[in-house]
Order: sequence, then C-alpha cells, then structure tokens
Amino acid sequence: MSSARAIQWTEDNWAFGCDFVGNDLSNVQIRGEDCGLKCVQTQDCTHFTWTQWNDGTCWLKKGSVSKNNAVSTDDKNMVCGIIDNQGPPTTPGSSGTTTRYWDCCKPSCSWSGKVSGSNSYVKSCRKDGSSVFDHSNAVSGCEGGEAFPCNNQKPWAINDQLAYGFAAASIPGLNERDRCCACYKLDFTSGPVSGKTMIVQVTNSGDDLKPHQFDLQIPGGGVGKFNGCTTQWNAPGNGWGERYGGVSSRDACFGLPEAIRAGCFFRFDWFKGADNPTMTYSRVKCPAELVNISGCSRSD
Repeated sequence: MSSARAIQWTEDNWAFGCDFVGNDLSNVQIRGEDCGLKCVQTQDCTHFTWTQWNDGTCWLKKGSVSKNNAVSTDDKNMVCGIIDNQGPPTTPGSSGTTTRYWDCCKPSCSWSGKVSGSNSYVKSCRKDGSSVFDHSNAVSGCEGGEAFPCNNQKPWAINDQLAYGFAAASIPGLNERDRCCACYKLDFTSGPVSGKTMIVQVTNSGDDLKPHQFDLQIPGGGVGKFNGCTTQWNAPGNGWGERYGGVSSRDACFGLPEAIRAGCFFRFDWFKGADNPTMTYSRVKCPAELVNISGCSRSD
C-alpha cells in the first residue's frame, strides 16, 4: 500500500484502488456502484470501501474521516468513498437501457409519502398543464381524475453535450421511496447520442420496467401502457404516433399541442432521433433547475 497522495479522487468523493482500514460498521453483498448510496441510507455510515470479496462486498464504515485516511491498493477494482453533507457520491456507473414515453398521467411520485425521509412530492397540474395543484391528493387523469403532468416536465438541452429531463426508472435494490425525486446522470453509450450526457430526475416509479431501465419522459414518445393524453389533449386513441415509440419524425411533432411540442422537437434535435440508446448511470446531486420544475427534493 502507498500513501493517499497517489489516489485520484473524483469531484464526487470516491476513487478506484483505495481502502479505508478499520472502523467497520457492517458489510453487505452488493455491487460497487450501489455502495455509496447504501452508506447514505445507513445510520452512522460516513465512508465506505467496496471489494470483490464474496462476489462483491460493501464495507460500511463509521467515524470521522478524511481523504488523507485512505490508502492506495494494488487492486484497482476496489472503490472507496466519503459521504459529505452534499448528498451521496456518485460511484462507478451501472449499465442500463433507455426507452421513452409521455402518457399524460399524474406522475406516481406526485403523491405524498413517496419520498423516503421527506414530505416532498412532484408537482402535478390541471388539464391545461400549467395550473399547479397545491396538494398531492388529486386523482390522476388516467383514473378519471383531474391531475396530469405539468407541461414543463419535458426535456431540454443545456448545450450540445448535456441535457436535463425527467424519467421513470427501475433500479435493483431500491424501492419507490428510494427512487422518487433522486437524480441520475446518464452517459449514453450507443447510437447517435453516444458520448452525450443527460441528467434526469425520477418522477415515476417504473414498476413495469425491467431492471436498470430508464423510461425518458419525452412528449410524443408513446403513451405506452396508459393513455391520459386523449383526455388531456384530445390525442388519438393510441396517442401521437405508435402507442409504443410515439411519432417517427420531427414534422409529426407539429401534431402535438404547442405547450409540449418543444419536448418532442428535443427528441429529433439534441437526441438526434436515437431509438432506446444504452447508457451507464450513476446517482448525482439534483440540479436546481430540475428541482425548481418538479418541486421535489430529497434529504439524502
């Protein structure tokens, strides 16, 4: 082992090839990319080490610590990290897949009690998509009620390489209360968006998704299993375009209401018409821009 000076820390306070010796709190057999979040969710955990022992073990640790306490190791697959008061560190990304949807249903994270340790919830809107409910009890438009997603809960480009948006997600080991309103960085690895990054906030539970799947909330992306768009916008019976997949061209976006049309254009402009690209994802602190739109934030 060598000194901590050889360790290359990320700005999110984790590194490869390092260890914190002693001060063990507990350990659990999980993947390395989930170790930092597990520490955040465990009382008294302040730092962690992940090793390949026993098919992957996260060593949760307690007590005061700094990066100077870390030691470098010859095993470059080991990961160590520190939890600070800015939220959980991102850790090496999991591989995942993306799909797209816009079903005009009230987001599942818009109900109170859906965010662990918080009374926060995602905003929902009346039929016009702009009048925000001041409570979380409105029944979804997909169930005969008056609540729908707000028009501004659509993706947009920050620059040519970075975009923000919202998504449903299925993340192994995390229940809905753990997922709701958390933010993830998606680094695309296939198709015309390979090399681009999107940061999304989870606003829907994704209970019908496959593990490691993020369903990006994109107007005109297909209504999927549920269709509230006919009720809200008088859309065709299967939504705009195909029920799964949505519209097939930028010109078809003109068939959507003007209030959400820019989100449809996003798919063919910044997103370059990519069809369900793969990506790697990791937990990050939510940008203020996303929180300001959703109205929802987490304490972890």
